[in-house]
Amino acid sequence: MMKILFTAKAISKGGRSGTITDPDGLLNITLGNPLDKADPKRGPTPELLFAGAYSACYHGALGNAAKKLGHQVTDSTVSAFVSLLEEEQGGYRLAVELHAHIDGLDRVQVQRIMEEAHRTCPYSKALRGENSVLLVVD
Repeated sequence: MMKILFTAKAISKGGRSGTITDPDGLLNITLGNPLDKADPKRGPTPELLFAGAYSACYHGALGNAAKKLGHQVTDSTVSAFVSLLEEEQGGYRLAVELHAHIDGLDRVQVQRIMEEAHRTCPYSKALRGENSVLLVVD
């Protein structure tokens, strides 16, 4: 049985051009929709927020993977590129590209660490469909 460590709650209003808040007041973001050319006040997109969250989570997994594989990491960066794709048959999908740099390690070592991090990162697992999404009507 899995143990819940914590649960985060975010509340959106107004869809892609609306707002995102949380009950503790830590998050208060007005979104921007780059597809809506009439909206000059563009804020971050949901994809940008997801890219930031995924890069941070994956970066943590990268450090753990490096340690597990016997590498000392002193400086590293992770960039996440999240694209919104329109499917031919209707609907949308995300495409993600993760880039990592670890000072002092060669490409083969970093690739191996990235693969191990991708195996353990919760965001990576969610995108592989290993987690379910429970739908609840409030």
